[in-house]
Amino acid sequence: MNIDDAGLTLADPDAYADEDRLHTALRVLREQDPVHWVDPRPDFNPFWAVTRHSDLLEVERQNEKFINEPRPILVKAEQDRHTAENGQMLRTLVHIDDPEHKRMRSVVADWFRPRALRELDVDIRRLAKRYVDKMADLGGECDFVREVTVDYPLYVILSLLGLPESDFPRILQLTQELFGIDDEELQRGRSPEELMQVLLDFFDYFKQITADRRANPTGDLASTIANARIDGEHLSDLDTASHYVIIATAGHDTTSSTIAGGLHALVAHPEERERLRRDPELIPTAVEEMIRWVTPVKEFMRTATTDCELGGKRIGAGESLLLCYPSANRDEAVFDDPFRFDVGRDPNRHLSFGFGAHVCLGATLARMEARAFFAELLPRLDWAEAAGEPQWSSTTFVGGLKHLPLRYRIR
Repeated sequence: MNIDDAGLTLADPDAYADEDRLHTALRVLREQDPVHWVDPRPDFNPFWAVTRHSDLLEVERQNEKFINEPRPILVKAEQDRHTAENGQMLRTLVHIDDPEHKRMRSVVADWFRPRALRELDVDIRRLAKRYVDKMADLGGECDFVREVTVDYPLYVILSLLGLPESDFPRILQLTQELFGIDDEELQRGRSPEELMQVLLDFFDYFKQITADRRANPTGDLASTIANARIDGEHLSDLDTASHYVIIATAGHDTTSSTIAGGLHALVAHPEERERLRRDPELIPTAVEEMIRWVTPVKEFMRTATTDCELGGKRIGAGESLLLCYPSANRDEAVFDDPFRFDVGRDPNRHLSFGFGAHVCLGATLARMEARAFFAELLPRLDWAEAAGEPQWSSTTFVGGLKHLPLRYRIR
């Protein structure tokens, strides 16, 4: 694969559904041109592909020089034009910069601090048992993604928000339509108008939640968001809805991908599964390795605010950079034998949760959920094998396995 083709791979949603193709391209970029200019027009606007761990860290550390607005994620050129003409359809923590980012993050930050989350530990373990029990009830064969992992973290985060369980399937469908815009199986449609309709459906749902929590405040996270004030004023309708949407979607989809990809790796590497079963003290390091291995968030974009240099390249003010997390997490300069799945890998300096001001707010919760699930599953799992071909979602932003057929024996 030549360097130009490798760069264009990053703007091809189908490449993320073909891990061999993706990682071949990323290795070419790391070795030959780790800060590489990619011009995929007319489908996408051009950008610098940042593929080395050290360069990603440099960008993440300088959040005033490299900002999220106006292009926080890679979307089609048509969507970029729509945003330029109409403004952002969402204003989540992903979309905004300091000092506003810091103020908006403070609205929900206390809910995701380790001390607060420790109070959820019993509930999370109970839910982990519920879904491992479901695997047992399914009779030794299932699509692990569709029948187990999409529901477990969904239940955790939506319960934290305080939403009724009867609404969970609706939120799941909207999440898949939002993140699956490039996947024919998951998408509602590809156009900006169809994406807008997905968001409007989210907004309509959460508008009712906001009205209810303001009239009848409760102790849940939804009530905290609905009644939050900055400078004495409630959040705008857009900011309120955006807070709900990012928590209700990223708060479960990425964790689901990690757990599914983690079990897939354990099935593909039975010696590591047996090692982990014999030594459950390795579960925390195993979960970190799963997070590195899967890397559910594929990229974020940054825009340079001034002329600068990165990795020996001159970056112009206003030019965009794509931070390629799957590449950074397989960087040979940082990880010993990075294409080996190692449940005891330590240290493990993966960047799956980002770094610096924009580090993932839900990282601690995601780790807790994955650890609880595998702590429940592994002592009960006698054996497991593939029952068909796994399938990954087509995406340029967030994704992972969408189907994982398994056969197994579980106690």
